[in-house]
Amino acid sequence: MSIDYEKKALMDSSGFVLLSDYVPDAIQEIRYFSTYNFIGDRIAGYEEPVAIITKQAARALQTVAREMFVMGYRLKVFDAYRPACAVRHFVMWGIEDTDIRMKPYFYPDLVKQELFSKGYVASKSSHSRGSTIDLTLLDMATGKELDMGSPFDMFSEVSHPDYRGITEKQYNNRMTLQRVMVRNGFVPIDCEWWHFTLADEPYPDTYFEFPVSTDSLNISI
Repeated sequence: MSIDYEKKALMDSSGFVLLSDYVPDAIQEIRYFSTYNFIGDRIAGYEEPVAIITKQAARALQTVAREMFVMGYRLKVFDAYRPACAVRHFVMWGIEDTDIRMKPYFYPDLVKQELFSKGYVASKSSHSRGSTIDLTLLDMATGKELDMGSPFDMFSEVSHPDYRGITEKQYNNRMTLQRVMVRNGFVPIDCEWWHFTLADEPYPDTYFEFPVSTDSLNISI
């Protein structure tokens, strides 16, 4: 494969869709488009606050959403496809050790560089392969997020899915999310209760570069 073809392939969004086309009632709060994230700036590659994901993962999330709706919940999505340039933004921020303005909100008990050594932030992210999603549940009766015992992107032991230093209700809320996601083909990770990857992901070895925007979905090679 030529270098030019490889570069084009990384920009090929033909296997991706807007999550809203498959799960229109999901709430989307795309944090890396905003400044309320662990860096404190809009992240490179996020041109619109939309969730983009592979078609296969979107179909699986349709089923998740239907199950959750019966239980009285809606999905709330914080992130889905993440361009590789966004991950490089994270890495470069990690090298610039003077910027810790968001530490009190997202990693109060860690030195910044520990975010990488402890696995909370990676130099390559499954999000860039397109079938990973960060999400929680919204209780339709109250209009509020379920209490999971820690907020999204709280980089701490308290965010580990199996952490038991939270209330029984908080733990059960995490397990409700995890059970339905796993039943529909997603795999959790051990340090973030909100993070799931489709087990049978269609692009297990490709880290895409196209930006997060609706216009990007018109790109194919």
